[in-house]
Amino acid sequence: MDLDAAITTTPVSEAKPPRITLGELFWGLLGFFAKVVLLIVLPFVVLLRTAVYLYLQHDVSTWLALGGGAALALLVLTAYGAWISKKVTGKGRVGFVAKWVALPLVLFYCGYALLHLASVNAKTEEVRSYYTALHPLLRLSVSTFTLLDGDLVITDLTRTPQDYISMGLPVYEASLHYPQDDGYAHAMDLRTLDRAFWRNWFMEGYFRVMGLRTLRHVGTADHLHVSLPPQ
Repeated sequence: MDLDAAITTTPVSEAKPPRITLGELFWGLLGFFAKVVLLIVLPFVVLLRTAVYLYLQHDVSTWLALGGGAALALLVLTAYGAWISKKVTGKGRVGFVAKWVALPLVLFYCGYALLHLASVNAKTEEVRSYYTALHPLLRLSVSTFTLLDGDLVITDLTRTPQDYISMGLPVYEASLHYPQDDGYAHAMDLRTLDRAFWRNWFMEGYFRVMGLRTLRHVGTADHLHVSLPPQ
């Protein structure tokens, strides 16, 4: 028997590609998007959570704590940039990425978060005008949350005893809305939404994960009270 003829006439079975079910496709896409979100969110979480941890657990001063969080966020962004550079050019270029990409991003974001509050995120212009009187770590936390929820509204920041009287409430001498020894107010009130359980739950959970105290109460209106204990 001619070997060449046998080879050409013998049918070859083709391997069929594995079939992907809708469930496998769904969970695969969900896992992919979860990884993308994690990569995007991680620098912000590292920045804020580290700063709050240093401030509360180790009594590090406000600006040193913020610097420590910024330094770790810088490392994360540098690692991202070096990895991308390695994939694209074959070289990590860590120094270049740290100096010209990661550092400017961290400095710009911190400056923006500490100094700017959009009008849409403040109940009144008076509230907005007192934004820089709020503790820097609280400003950083609420500014970061506005990236997730652009409809967030700060309803109250600093107060005086007279403000409680004007609202028909008992004067609370230990209120963290008062300027503390460091000159900053250590509390803010955020608007909650009716029939928005999951949004309100997510907002409260976010601030708790960041290491801040939260209290849901009504007072003059339903709101979320977020505070940072003073040192």
